[in-house]
Amino acid sequence: MRATNVLGCEDDVGDDVEEEHELKEISANPKNGTIFFARMHQTIGNRRPSVSPWNAMSESSPSPTHHSASTSTIVLVGIAAGFLSGMFGVGGGILIVPGLVLVAKMDQRIAHGTSLAAVLPISASSLMSYWAHDHVDWRVGACLAVGALAGALIGTRLLHVLPHRTLAIGFATLLVVTAVRLFLPLESGTRDVLSAGTISGLVFIGVATGILAGLLGVGGGVVMVPAMMMLLQMPAAVAKGTSVAVIIPTSIMGTWRNRTKKNVDLRAAAILGLGGILAAVAGGWISARMTDTVSNVLFATLLLVVATRLILQIRAEDKAGVVHN
Repeated sequence: MRATNVLGCEDDVGDDVEEEHELKEISANPKNGTIFFARMHQTIGNRRPSVSPWNAMSESSPSPTHHSASTSTIVLVGIAAGFLSGMFGVGGGILIVPGLVLVAKMDQRIAHGTSLAAVLPISASSLMSYWAHDHVDWRVGACLAVGALAGALIGTRLLHVLPHRTLAIGFATLLVVTAVRLFLPLESGTRDVLSAGTISGLVFIGVATGILAGLLGVGGGVVMVPAMMMLLQMPAAVAKGTSVAVIIPTSIMGTWRNRTKKNVDLRAAAILGLGGILAAVAGGWISARMTDTVSNVLFATLLLVVATRLILQIRAEDKAGVVHN
């Protein structure tokens, strides 16, 4: 007679009675112990786990339907991020990260790294559109890129040092102040010769942008675009085009760092990027035809939405008792 024990192994019920009898013999004659344990070893080796159909189903890989739904969701997130990148000169990470975490149910750290990798093809597509309309200032972009590359390295290190809650609150405050300033009229200037002070300021802005990229998984356009518009009186379209040009090397550096730490899903990033390429071109085409006033109002609204999302996320984590290191 056989039965299944709690460990999922099949036992012979009759063997239990026989084993009790042999234990009594061992207590009377210790020499019988050697024979008994040898038989026990053989019996255990012959036992085999019983696998029920339920366990077999639970250990199987995800169904093709579930996998397809996840892929289609990621594609939709990429399309929305691409349109956002083309319209406002941002990388799209401010939409990709919450999309991957809330919709695709991806781990927060992996989502940040994946977002920064997906920003690369999306920003490259946006750049082609802005470049075709001569809306890229390569001199300003080079200064920003130098600082952004250094900032990306700093950001990946500070990710494990600075309190994330403090950084998020400070970033949200900066976005609100910038949005308020963009709602006010701005004067557009011309592309003059860059002074030493201006170059230093641009490098500093680039460092701040790179740090944000390393910490939050965003391209940094939400900082660079308003900074160029307010400090250099740069036209909105040129500021956006220059921003996406800087985001490309920042994304490469950050993705390389994240890959060494295994904080990126390159397959998901490729799907996001492919989904956002055409949408980025369409967004850039629309942006090139918007007036500066409309562009500023829309961009300021975007900054307020991002700041609100950050604040709500912090409040939700506080209520859930999440410890911010």
